[in-house]
Amino acid sequence: MATNTKTEHTEVPHKGGFPPFQKDTFASQLVWLAITFVALYLLISRIAVPRIGGILEAREKRIAGDIADAQRLKAESEAALGGYEKALADARNRAQAIGGEIRDKLHAEAEENRKALEAKLNTQLADAEKQIAATKSAAMANVRSIAVDATAAIVERLTGKAPTAKAVQAAVDRALKG
Repeated sequence: MATNTKTEHTEVPHKGGFPPFQKDTFASQLVWLAITFVALYLLISRIAVPRIGGILEAREKRIAGDIADAQRLKAESEAALGGYEKALADARNRAQAIGGEIRDKLHAEAEENRKALEAKLNTQLADAEKQIAATKSAAMANVRSIAVDATAAIVERLTGKAPTAKAVQAAVDRALKG
């Protein structure tokens, strides 16, 4: 079998090089350029530009609304902060007033308790002084009798004779007075 080696060309032959640079097609290319430019201009000016303008306007309105909301919320928060600070200052003042009242009340109670305790202690002190005076006078009476007995015993021991009770009592009385 014989093979057919004939090749078919599907390319259209060009005359004179690159088509956009050919002189005989240049005018039709300018016409199509103008038609395409006008069509694109109309498409962009009638459809794209209004949409973009609407988007920008909506965005601008949203930003302005957000800024207004932020300013309103800032004013509300500042008002709330002012109210909080006022309430806090009022609470501090009330706490100080209550603390002062309690301190004065406790001071008055402590002063009253101190005075009552002083009165009780003064009474006890007076009673104790009376008891001491009574005990001292009792002790002094016992001291005289002890002194009389001791003097009599000492004189008897030194001299070997017992002195008279009146002489010993007179000597002890002289010694205690002088």
